[in-house]
Parts: sequence; structure tokens; C-alpha cells
Amino acid sequence: MKKFFLFISVVTVLSSNAQKRELGEVTLDELNQKFCPADTSAPAAVLFSLGKTYFEYSENEGFRIITEIQTKIKIYKKEGYEYANAVERIYTGGGSSEEKVSFTKAVTYNLIDGKIEKTKLNSSGEFREEINKYWALKKITMPNVREGSIIEYKVMISSPYIHNFPEWVFQKSIPVLYSEYTTVIPEYFTYSKHFRGYHSPIISKDYKERSVYNTSNSSSSGGFRFREETSKYVIENIAALKEEIFTSNINNYRTTLVHELSTTQYPNSQIKRYSTDWETVAKEIYVSSNFGDELKKTGYFEKDVDGLLQGVSDPEERMAILFGFVRNRMNWNEFYGVFCKDGVKKVYAEKKGNVAELNLMLVSMLRYAGLNANPVIISTRNNGIPLFPSQTSFNYVIVAVKFQDKIYLMDATSKYSIPNILPTRDLNWQGRIIQSDGTNQSINLMPSFLSKSATTLMAKIDKTGVIEGKVREMYFDYEAFDYRTRYGSASVESQMERLEKRHSGIEVADYSVQNNLETSKPIVESYSFKDNHSVELIGGKLHISPLLFKTLHENPFKQDEREYPVDFIYPHEDKTTISLTIPEGYEVEVLPEGKAFTMPENIAGFKYMIQSAENQIQIILTLDINQAIIGSENYEFLRSLFNEFVKKNTEKIILKKV
Repeated sequence: MKKFFLFISVVTVLSSNAQKRELGEVTLDELNQKFCPADTSAPAAVLFSLGKTYFEYSENEGFRIITEIQTKIKIYKKEGYEYANAVERIYTGGGSSEEKVSFTKAVTYNLIDGKIEKTKLNSSGEFREEINKYWALKKITMPNVREGSIIEYKVMISSPYIHNFPEWVFQKSIPVLYSEYTTVIPEYFTYSKHFRGYHSPIISKDYKERSVYNTSNSSSSGGFRFREETSKYVIENIAALKEEIFTSNINNYRTTLVHELSTTQYPNSQIKRYSTDWETVAKEIYVSSNFGDELKKTGYFEKDVDGLLQGVSDPEERMAILFGFVRNRMNWNEFYGVFCKDGVKKVYAEKKGNVAELNLMLVSMLRYAGLNANPVIISTRNNGIPLFPSQTSFNYVIVAVKFQDKIYLMDATSKYSIPNILPTRDLNWQGRIIQSDGTNQSINLMPSFLSKSATTLMAKIDKTGVIEGKVREMYFDYEAFDYRTRYGSASVESQMERLEKRHSGIEVADYSVQNNLETSKPIVESYSFKDNHSVELIGGKLHISPLLFKTLHENPFKQDEREYPVDFIYPHEDKTTISLTIPEGYEVEVLPEGKAFTMPENIAGFKYMIQSAENQIQIILTLDINQAIIGSENYEFLRSLFNEFVKKNTEKIILKKV
């Protein structure tokens, strides 16, 4: 496994007091620092981030989780101003007890005329933003931030939810010079610990006894003693985690410590287990009243389904009818989750609900129709790849239907989805299909078939180098889904503007699109064009870019090395066929050669064919990406492929006068 680049040893301490790592200890040397020694391009750097999570006990509430974080950041450039803001998520509990978040000791330091100037955060710089019924955000925007500023703050988070142990993120999008996280956990709680990313912290542990006394009785008989485990995790000089193109969720690779509640055992009580394995987690979700019980309800839809399926005996046709019915009738409220909130019956009447309600409703209808349908719990792309068995690892539900040797996956939340064409948010590693008897197993969510796009372009070149022609583009499967998602409701005028902007230098007319709303058919997009930029007149000869405005001029993979897998979301094939008519009185002097390039194990490849006959030039270019995800170990081959692909794109046809 490749390692992230570590800072070189030349990293220097920014001040003689830096080892104290205390808020309020800001020096002239720190404020005078013009750039980060380890990464001169960094717009800002975290000088230190210190976190501690511990438990407090009260007679009324029992244990609460308390997290204290102290952060100190140096701003080097204007692009780093965003790092002078801080955000913390608050779980509100849907109206029950909510988490509490408070910011203190928030100060901006600047060097003004050789003196250190302090500007404290006031109430106008603090905000609360409600996300939904269950979540809110607490934000601060630090005052008087400029290039050279140092900002620091302390945040305290108090939570009554012992399962909601905070993640500690060691690695940021800017360099982190020092990150330290300490946990103090009573013996009553066992948490499984998991690391993401490629850095490993230095870990130290200690144990001690602690006494808690009831406030109503300060004697020893009015309290209790227990053992606590203290763990300290330290990483120094962590390079910035930088976004790379074709990356699914960058947080999958960010160095992070995650705690998952495994068991609790209070005095004189039985041990309670919260997570064991994937099978147990899925079963616990299935038996929940907000999941399994909702699947059993049928009375609210039976009359409608009976009418829809009257006279239809083919199982796959019955599936398609019911899927289309739920997809088109219902509306997703954009709430994620594996559990129903209002219940399928109410949602069916109101025609709007969360993802679990829509897709569990579909499962129930399909089962009522005699089909082998089951829910599939998944983690969406923005939720990341699950690291360990936990109910919180899953945040979404889709549908699976089995027909002997075939299986269809469906998601009724999208108006453009069809069986086995899921919204791309769903395409993330594996899910767990839960069958009617409660058993479950993993299921691959990643498509293996090629989604195709096919472009046919016919054009004529005149003696001045102006090209006029027509284009017909067809999009299939996921390519069609993406098109509909992006442009399904766009007007003709906006589509023409989009094409002219994407292909700078052309004029578009006679635009039309077919099957925009007919999801079972491919998208067919047609337009005519005039191109003034794909031909150069040099010394009486015409130098032509064979692919015209479809030319790829740069390799998208510019880095010498790749740290993360390349994620194309789904396998695809792009085929372009071009027919050029050359002007009368000209003939071909230079014609590029054909080329084929294939990566090992046929992971990806392209074929370029070109030929001329009389006044016609024919070009066929096909690019195949045969795997949705290409590992970083194959990055060098992929980069080489696109280097060759760009070379063929940019080679010129030369025409001379007869």
C-alpha cells in the first residue's frame, strides 16, 4: 500500500514556546512566518490540534461524553481564510435531549506595527444553522483575519449519547504540524477502535481508579468507584490531504480515528452488545418496528396494485410496472436513513417520504405481487466505505429482486432510475441484502457492464478552414441516467448554450433531444454546428484537428504518483465516429497513424483508426474503461494510456492543394 508523503525533516518549530502547545501562547516569530516550511504552497497550516474525550456522571442523566478541542491555525494566504471558520455538528435528537456545543477562547492575532494585536470573537461571529429535525450546525467566523494571522479557539461538545463517540480527524486539507487526541473511557464501556488513512499514530495507555459521589450524599457509600483507561494518540507533521480527480469520497483516505460502541456493562447488570458482525447488525435493523414491521403492511396499496397488475403474468413485467408506479407516484423528501419516520401508510397517502419509506414500500408491493423482493441496506458514496459492523455504517435502503440467475437492483427515489440503473450515490462498494427469513448476505453494488455513449459526426471543410456539419450523440444506461439527471428539465436554449460553452469556438443550431423522459430508451441528442477553430491555414495548407471540437487536449491525470484509487463510478465506453469531406482541389498530405493501447488485464484501453479515400476521411476512436475503480497500483499504466490518447487526439491531418 502506498504511503502518503510525510513532511521532510526540515520542518522547524515555529517558536521556542511551540512545545507548550497552549492557547494564548503566540509569538512574533510565529506571526512573522511567511510560509509553511514543509509545504510552501499551503494556504494555511494547523500548528496544533489537541483533543480530549472523557465521561462525566450525574445522578439525573448518568454518563455524558465530553469532548474538548483546542486548535491553533496559521493563515499564510488569502486562499486560507476559509480555515479561520469552524463548524461542529449537533445531534438534536429529534426534539429529545440534544448535544451542546460551545466555543470559547476564540481569538485572532495579527502583527500590527511590530506589536501583537488580539481580536476576540464576539456574538456576531457565532451562528446556528438547522439542517433538519435531527441535526444542526454550530459555526464561528473568526474576526479580522488577514494574511499572516494566527487564529485559535476552544470548543466543548457535551453529548448524552454514549454511542455517538466523536471521530478524531488527524489529517486536514492543509498541513498539520501536531495532532494529539486523548480518550478517557470508564470500564463500563467498550469501544472498538478503527483507523482510516495511511498514517499511524504513536499510542500510549494508562489506567487509573476514579470515584464518583452522589451530590446528595458525599460519603463513600453514596457513590462508586471504577477503572478508567486513558489512551493518547499523537501524529506529527502530517501532509495535507489534497483532492485528486476521479476520487469517490476523499474521507475514505483521510487519517481518522473512529470509535464504535461495542458493549456496555454496568455494575450488577448483564453485558449488552451493540455490534458484533455484519450479519447481526443487518438482522437488528430488520427486526426494528420501523423497518421489518413496515414491510408487513399491505392494506393501504392492495387495491391499486391489483388494478395495475390485472392481466399481467410475466414476473419481470410485473416488477417493471410496480417500480415505475412507486417511482412516478412518490416523491423523495431527500432524507436518508434505514428506518421509516412517518410510516409507509401515511407516506403513501401524502405521496412523499424518506428513502426507507419509498423503497420498503416497493419491496412490500413486489412481495405482494409474488416476487422474490428484499431490501438492501447500503452506505452511500458521501457516507463513505463502512469500516466495521455498525448500524450507523448504513444510511440508505434500496431494493433487490431475484429471478433465478438474475438479480435487479432498484431505487425509487430518482425519477430517472430504472432497474439496475441506480442513482450514482448508491454505487459504493457493497450492501447487505436482507431476506424475508431475516438472513442476510453481502451484495456487490458496483455495475460490471459498460454504459455507452456513441457520437456520429459528419462535416464538410471549406477552403477557408470553416467546418459545418451535424452531430448525433446517443447515451445508454448510466450515461443516459447522468444526462437526464443533469439536463432532464433544461430548455433548448440552455442546451445550446451548454454545448457552445463546452466546445468553445462552435456555433450550435437545430438542437433536438429524444427520449428525455422515456427512461427505458437511450437519449438521442442532435444538432448542427459551425466550427471556426479546428483548422489552421499555414503556408497554403490546411492543418486539421481530426476530432475537431471533440479533441482532448490535456491528460486529466497530471500527478506523477497517485495515492488513492481512480473512481470512474461505472465502467463506460465512449465511441466517436467522424466523417470529414475535404474541400475540392485539396488532397491529404499527412494522415496520422492508427493506434491501439490496452492496460494490463484489459482494465482500460483505446483504439484509434483513421483512413482516407478520395475526398473523405473516416475516423473511429473508442475509449473503454472496463472497471469502475482502478487501484493506485495501476495508476502509472492509466496515466500512460491517457498520454497516448491525448497524443492521438492532438495529431494533425494536413491537406495540400492538388
